[in-house]
This record gives sequence, C-alpha cells and structure tokens, in this order.
Amino acid sequence: MTNPAQNTWGRDQPIGVAVLGMGNVGTEVVRILRDHSEDLRSRVGAPLVLRGVAVRNLDNDRGLPPHLLTTDADALVAREDVDLVVEVIGGIDPPRRLILAALNAGKSVVTANKALLADYTGELAAAAERSRADLYFEAAVAGAIPVVRPLIQSLAGDRVNRVVGIVNGTTNFILSAMDETGADYEVTLKEATRLGYAEADPTADVEGYDAAAKAAILASLAFHTRVTAADVYREGISKISSEDLETASALNCTVKLLAICERVPAGPGEPSVAEGGKDRVSVRVYPALVPRKHPLAAVSGAFNAVVVEAENAGRLMFYGQGAGGAPTASAVLGDLVMAARNKFYGGRAPGESVYAELPIAPIGDTPTRYHVNLQVADRPGVLAAVAGEFAKHGVSISTVRQEGHGTGARLVVVTHHAVESALADTVTALGEMESVTSITSVLRLEGTEE
Repeated sequence: MTNPAQNTWGRDQPIGVAVLGMGNVGTEVVRILRDHSEDLRSRVGAPLVLRGVAVRNLDNDRGLPPHLLTTDADALVAREDVDLVVEVIGGIDPPRRLILAALNAGKSVVTANKALLADYTGELAAAAERSRADLYFEAAVAGAIPVVRPLIQSLAGDRVNRVVGIVNGTTNFILSAMDETGADYEVTLKEATRLGYAEADPTADVEGYDAAAKAAILASLAFHTRVTAADVYREGISKISSEDLETASALNCTVKLLAICERVPAGPGEPSVAEGGKDRVSVRVYPALVPRKHPLAAVSGAFNAVVVEAENAGRLMFYGQGAGGAPTASAVLGDLVMAARNKFYGGRAPGESVYAELPIAPIGDTPTRYHVNLQVADRPGVLAAVAGEFAKHGVSISTVRQEGHGTGARLVVVTHHAVESALADTVTALGEMESVTSITSVLRLEGTEE
C-alpha cells in the first residue's frame, strides 16, 4: 500500500530555482538561498539549488559566479533544470509573460509583484490550475507580515467581514512625521526621500496606487471574489496639510492612509442576504482620521499593520516591517520553501477561490463618517444654516466645534455614519453657500463604533 504522504521527489534530487531580478529583494533572496542552503534543505527535504539569476546587465559586480548571471530571463525560465521561479522584477511586463511561461510549463512561481497580481491574478491562477503548479505571493502585501496565508488557509473556515490596514510604509512614514513634528507635507516628503523611504518619483506611494493594488489582493482573498485595482476607490495623501494633523490631534485622532475592504449590505432595490441576495464588497484607499485608541493609530514610521475582522475569530492584527529587502525576502523564502515542499511531497497549494462572486459596491453607496473643516462668515444664523444643509441631505451631525477668527470663523463638523454620496452632496452644497468662505479640508473618520 502506498503512503499518501510519501514524497515523489528523490531526497538527493535537487530542486532548481531561478530568480528573476536582483534589486534589494532579489539580492537578499539569493544571499539567503546560498548562506542557509543546509537549513533550507532540511526544511524542504531536498536541496534547493540556484540555477541562475536574470539581471538587466552583466556589468555590475554582484558577488556571484558569472555562470549564474544572465540577461535572458526567458531562456532561464525555460531551462529543464529549473523547477521553481522567483519573480522580483516588479511591473507588469515582462513579469507577466515570464510568470505565465513558467506556470504553463508546470513550474511553480513565487512573486512579490502586487501591481501584476492586482490586475492579472485570474489569468495567472488559471495557468497554475491548468498545469497543477503553485502560485505563491505572500510578499506582495505588507512585506514580511504574514497576512496572505492566514486569509487563504487559517481563516478558510471562517467568514471575514472586514480587512483594514496600513499597507504602504512611505505614506505612513510621512504622516507619522507630520504628526510628530508639525511639518507640512512637502518638507516631510523631502525628508522621506533623503532617508530612502520615498522613491525619486513617489507618485505610486503618495497617491495611493501601491496601497490600492494591495487592497485589491486582500479583498479578493478575504471575500472569495475577484477584485482588481480598477475596483478600488483611491485617494492619496498629497493634499494632507499640517493643519489637518492639528485638527486631528484636537479630536484625539491621527491621520493614516488606510486600505479598507469590507462587506456592505445589498444596494437599494436589491434583495438582502435574508431574501436570497448577496452582500457587496467595498474596497477603498484614502487618508482618514483614526482615533488614537485604535491599534492602527500606534503604527508609526515605515511599519505596516493589517487588522482582520472575522465572524468567529474576531479581530486579528498583523504588524511588522512592510517593506525593505530583507523583510520582503523573508516572505519570499517562506513561499519558496512551501512551493519546494509541495514539489518534494507531491502536494499543491490552494488555488484561487472566487466562488462568492460578490458585486463591487460603488463608493457612493459606502457608509462612512466625515470630518469637515469650514471657514464661514462670523454672523448669526450661519451655524443653523450649515446644520440645515446636512439635515437636508439626510446626514446626522455628531459634533460641531466653532472657533472665531476676526470677521470669520472656523467650523469643524463631524458626522455620524451616512452613505458617501449623501456626504459628498452635502459638501458640494456647503461649497455653494454664500456664508461659507471655503472648505479647508474634508476627511473621513474610521475606527469608531458610531
């Protein structure tokens, strides 16, 4: 009788690994593969052998034997002695082509490419399914923080209702520094660039594109529904001012760029879950006020954190290094060991799960709270008129604070929960009022029970 757990790979038969890209992450992956080869062999059951590393040019001294370096990534992926492919190039092409070639050939893939996964997970997962290969991507979200595998495996028997997190270290560093020092956005961005936390072109980070890609991946996993980056409502932090941080502090809050993925009720006119309908999925990225008592408020610097709220497990928080060569390489190696074990024992990782097919809720239907900072004329009746505009749009006010400023005054209004469209219409109407001089800022408020 055959033991079902018996390995299908010879104990001394090497498992060939190809690494595509040798930037910060790729360099660390190669180093760990070489420096810890014996440990990795013991954990896998067979030796992991580096077959080659694809680089852009061969001029730089990378500390590797010349025969391991190549500029022909396609040929490296196609080699018969390559069993596993690690992609840490980034971007859409050529990684998409290379990963598909590997998967179509039955070679398992480990990738840290959130931009690719946010738009092409379905295509890649289908290729993996056809060839019975593995596709691992723990490192694509939040660096070293293990959040992908818990969503896929640990919570496979639970119902996840909400995932919210800080998933971009650059923006968290900037907002944390603004909160701590009182400096404005431009000054803090320059400091982040000087320290290496921000790229020369920080657009992907500060405008929320990076976080939106990660939110799409998290939502897909949490709700068993295919979500792409185009489904994610996105706002960045470039318009956040030091005054916004001061106002947040007065409310005992701070400002964080949040990725929020949650179940919301069926839309108007649609059957509810009790009536046989479906929940919807709301996925958005934007800067928001977070109460200092909330665990995410304490996440500072370039660190990341993700909070998962499940029906039976309750609230789980994952915290740690969200980026960097060594932390991200740690997640890559974790996936690599899992993929290699599957080769050795004849197992396979869970495939894509999109059975729920929940519809995506438009941002206008999403319930949230607003914090609105207004400059108004300082005369009788203005506060009542402003409050009346909120009531006209069905938005309930939680608190109002008024501060006099000579001939004008500042009103700070915090609402109760309302749908985004009603809140947005209210702000538009306020901007058209003769007594409202300007709307200084509009921020959402998250992490409260109201």
